[in-house]
Amino acid sequence: MEALTPLRKRIDEIDEAILRLLNERAGVVLEVGRVKHRTNAAVHVPEREAAILQRLTGANPGPFPNDAVRAVFKEIISYCLNMEGPIRVAYLGPEATYTHLAARRYFGSGCQFVPCETIADVVQAVAKGDAIYGMVPVENSTQGSVALTLDEMAVSDLTVCGEVVERIHHCLMANGTDMAGITEVFSHPQSLAQCRHWLHTHLPGTVLTEVASNARAAQLAARKRGTAAVAARLAAEVYGLDVLVENIEDNARNRTRFWVVSRESHKASGNDKTSLLISVKHEPGSLYTMLAAFERNGVNLIKIESRPSKMEAWEYLFFIDVLGHPDQAPLRAALEEVRASCLWVRVLGSYPVPREPLA
Repeated sequence: MEALTPLRKRIDEIDEAILRLLNERAGVVLEVGRVKHRTNAAVHVPEREAAILQRLTGANPGPFPNDAVRAVFKEIISYCLNMEGPIRVAYLGPEATYTHLAARRYFGSGCQFVPCETIADVVQAVAKGDAIYGMVPVENSTQGSVALTLDEMAVSDLTVCGEVVERIHHCLMANGTDMAGITEVFSHPQSLAQCRHWLHTHLPGTVLTEVASNARAAQLAARKRGTAAVAARLAAEVYGLDVLVENIEDNARNRTRFWVVSRESHKASGNDKTSLLISVKHEPGSLYTMLAAFERNGVNLIKIESRPSKMEAWEYLFFIDVLGHPDQAPLRAALEEVRASCLWVRVLGSYPVPREPLA
């Protein structure tokens, strides 16, 4: 113990230095907030945050791991941003949905999170100014795109300004019921689909009931004996359920993409993705002509998907993801060609390429 005393004293001194520097940083942040308020500048700037995290992890000599550096500074940035002005983030609720988890990971714990009942409600909350940002699911790696999100963004004026990818681990949870007593399982339709084989194998004949969210499923299971929910572990903690089985998803590499939507666009970070919505002409080769413009300009097209326009029968819109930013020459040139050959083009948003999630 005598050998530990000087080491612990040194840790205390370092902690005090960290605390002093945190408050020094907070003082500068408050001044930044005053400047932003005078100039009506955006409080949260994703490209600036991405640059900070990239710089710090690049300069990190260790032994403190880079993932921990990102996590710690994400929280520091989050609480400092909230000092500049309250950051309200709408998300598909209630509390403990995967969208809520994604929002907390992207924005940190220092922001104010506003649960909404539907994806449309999230979009409307941001459009009306009730929230600065919204978090919505857009695609699952095994079940494909979330149609409701694409349809909302097709008619909304909001911009996609960020993306987060979450690894999805589903748990079977219930209120003091073992698996033999389960007669009904609640969950979101996507989650039920992602666990279809497991549920069929381990709970054959059980009624599978679709609800608006995984957290809503947990709420129902908490109230009704003999039922269970498929949801995130956090939902069991929040709603007082017992986790019966973990990781019941059929695909261990199950991931979901979430979009951050806002009323503002953002500048290039140097490593960006851009989402587009395009309507092509009704003539032979129009889709090929549009796609060829990206190839000629060296733009990597990483996703294309068609959706009914809902304006005319058998008329479709194309949702496209490419690497790059419209402010940079390759994509700017490609978009000029695409606009010349298509009926119309809308840039849904550009945002830093997200990191892959940890297991």
